[in-house]
Amino acid sequence: MTWNGKIEQVDTYRWRIPEEYKGESGRLHMRTSGLIFADEEMMEQVRNDNALEQVANVTTLPGIVGSSMAMPDIHWGYGFPIGGVAATDGDQGVISPGGVGFDINCGVRLVRTNLSAEGIKDKVHELVDSLFTNVPSGIGSSGKVRVSQKEVEKVLVMGARWAVENGYGWDKDLLHMEENGCMKEADHTQVSQKAKTRGMPQLGSLGAGNHFLEIQAVDEIFEPKAAKAMGIEHEDQIVIMIHTGSRGLGYQVCSDHLRTMEEAVRRYDIELPDKQLACAPVDSPEARAYFGAMASAANYAWTNRQMIMHWVRESFKQVLGQSPEELEMDLVYDVAHNIAKKEEHLVEGQRRKLVVHRKGATRAFGPDHSDIPTDHKDHGQPVLIPGDMGTASYLLAGTQQAMEESFGSTCHGAGRVMSRKQATRMFQGDGVIKELGQKNIYVRAQSKRVVAEEAPQAYKDVNNVVRIAHGAGISKMVARMRPMGVVKG
Repeated sequence: MTWNGKIEQVDTYRWRIPEEYKGESGRLHMRTSGLIFADEEMMEQVRNDNALEQVANVTTLPGIVGSSMAMPDIHWGYGFPIGGVAATDGDQGVISPGGVGFDINCGVRLVRTNLSAEGIKDKVHELVDSLFTNVPSGIGSSGKVRVSQKEVEKVLVMGARWAVENGYGWDKDLLHMEENGCMKEADHTQVSQKAKTRGMPQLGSLGAGNHFLEIQAVDEIFEPKAAKAMGIEHEDQIVIMIHTGSRGLGYQVCSDHLRTMEEAVRRYDIELPDKQLACAPVDSPEARAYFGAMASAANYAWTNRQMIMHWVRESFKQVLGQSPEELEMDLVYDVAHNIAKKEEHLVEGQRRKLVVHRKGATRAFGPDHSDIPTDHKDHGQPVLIPGDMGTASYLLAGTQQAMEESFGSTCHGAGRVMSRKQATRMFQGDGVIKELGQKNIYVRAQSKRVVAEEAPQAYKDVNNVVRIAHGAGISKMVARMRPMGVVKG
C-alpha cells in the first residue's frame, strides 16, 4: 500500500502533514499537524506503508500538544506508528497504550570494556557461545532465576535496584539508566494476576524477535570529548549491546488495559479514527491504572536488562579469566524506547506538564538537563541506536534542538521495511548466518526462523536513519559500532 495523502516538505529533513488533510470540521478533524523527520530518499520508503496515516490519526487525540511526530525509522504499528512521538497535556489530555506499544520499555543498554577487537578476535566465538549458554533466549524462554509472586511485585516497584540488591550488578549501574532504572509511579496492584504469572519465570531472559546481545567494536568516533565522557576512548574498543524489554508481563499489561481503554472511549465520549488509539483522560481511573501498570512493567524491563548484564559480565569473566572490574565493564547508559513519561517541557515560552508517548522512539535530553547523569551533562544524554545484525549501531547524544522541537526525542533503530512474513519468504536462517559469517560476524540463535525474520535486508539502512536524526539536530552522532558476535532468540 502506498500512502498518497497530502504532505509538504519543510526542509531537507522535515515534512509536514497539514491540519486540513482530514478536513476542517467535525469531531475527527486534526488538532495539529504531523511532523516527519526524513529526507527525500527516506520518504520514498516511508510512503510504502500506511504509517503516515497513523501520524495523522494521532493528531486527533484530545489534548495533544505540538505536532504528532515520526522519526526516520517510522513504520506501521498498533495505533501509533512505530517511531511515533506525541505529547498530551498533563491535565487535560489523554493517555493511550497504543502510544507505548505491547513491549513496554523495550530498550537498549551499552556496556563498555577496556578490551580491543584485535585482542579478542580469537575469542569471539567462545564469548558468544558463553553468552548464548548463560543468558536464556528464544520465544517463551524462561530465566535462570525462579522468583515468587511476592518477589515479582518487589521488582515491579523497585525496578533495577531489586537486581542490584540481590547481587546482579553494582550500585553505580543505577546512575546510568533512564529514571535510574525505576519509575516511581509504579503500582503493582494494577498489574493483573495473569501478567504477574507470565513474568515470574521470564525474569532475566532475552526473548526473541528483534531482541539481541551483541559484541561490538567501535568503528568510528565522531565526537571524541563526548565519547570519552561516555567511556568510549578509542576505535577498536569492545562494547556489548543488550536489547530486550518486559517480556510476557509487559505484553499482558498492554492487553489488559487496552480492553479497559476501549470501554473508556465510550464512557468519556471520545471519538477516534482508529479504535487502536483507545485512550482515557489523564486523571481518569482508567488512565491512572494503566500508567501505574505501565510503570511497573517498565521497572520489570530495567530489572531484566540488569540481570542480563550481570550474566554478560560473568560470561566475559569465564572466557577471559579476568573480573568484570578488571575489564572495566561499566554501564554506559540504558534507554527505553517504548514508554510514556510525565515530563515538563517548554511550550511556546511556558513550562507545561505533559505526558510524552514515545513508541519506537528514544529520549534524547540535551546538555545540563537535571534528569541525566552528572558525567553527561556537558554533552547531552547518551542515546543508543541499534541497527541490524549485519551493519552498525550508534551511540548518539541528546541535544537542545530535540528539547525545543521533539520533546527531547529521537529515533530508536533502523526500522523495518519488510514484514516478518515477507522476510521468511525471502530468506533462510542458515543462509543469513552463513552470509554474516563471511563478514566475520558470528551468530548464535535459538531459532533459524527468527534469524530469517531479522535478516539485515528486512531493515532500513541505520546509517541513513541516524544521518537524518543528526542532520535534523534532534541528536548528534558520537560513535559508531560494528557487530562481531550476535546472540538471537
